[in-house]
Amino acid sequence: MSAPSMVAAATILLVRDAPELEVLMVERHHQIDFASGALVFPGGKASKGDSDPRWIDHCDGHDPDPVQCALKICAVREAFEESGVLLARPAGARGVGAPFIAAAQTEEIGKLRAAIDKGEHPFLDAITAHGLVLALDALTPFAHWVTPLGMPKRFDTWFYIAETPPEQAAACDGREAVDACWIRPEDALAAAREKRRTIIFPTRLNVEMLAESKGAHAAIEASRARRVVTVEPKIVVENGEQILTIPAEAGYSVTREPLEGNRP
Repeated sequence: MSAPSMVAAATILLVRDAPELEVLMVERHHQIDFASGALVFPGGKASKGDSDPRWIDHCDGHDPDPVQCALKICAVREAFEESGVLLARPAGARGVGAPFIAAAQTEEIGKLRAAIDKGEHPFLDAITAHGLVLALDALTPFAHWVTPLGMPKRFDTWFYIAETPPEQAAACDGREAVDACWIRPEDALAAAREKRRTIIFPTRLNVEMLAESKGAHAAIEASRARRVVTVEPKIVVENGEQILTIPAEAGYSVTREPLEGNRP
């Protein structure tokens, strides 16, 4: 049997101060085949439309690396589909660092969320028709994880972090996500420890890293200062027990944990 092919994916940590640091997390639908029922950051698989060359005219902060550019577009699209939050600006008032669109504009394009999610309406067409550009400059790389060998599905996932547009509200899509909540990193970790929430291994370690910052701006600045190390957990056997190991240089709180009870 051939090994499963790698799937490119992107996810985003949308953060805000309210007044303490909070991150937007969504609960995956229990019928989804990956991380069902888990509390995760909005995100998902890259699509062909994320690599459309026409995006170059409809993005602020267009990344010269076409792979990174497509992944950032994927992260923005997935966040919009799953939560309704859109990192975009009016095309007539664009520019790196310019204000995001207001809530009323988000609600208008939000009518297309379901169609975009189902692939019935191209995201690029929706953005251009509503006179918007994506704010890719708002995204900072946070982490890069690759599903280990031996798993039935393998993902090559980039995590980004961005401050949430202040006027926009979040609401789950009801399809892939059944709940959307703003939560302090410490509260998410406590819920996982107490078995009130399911948080898979990569998400938990990234929530722990986020919890080291005291606010949204500090978290983004810490990400800019940190070198992103690719994490591809290795599964080793010690004394008959399977152990997950990750590189120490990635900067997480742990480098090894039992595989049992963890979903890498």
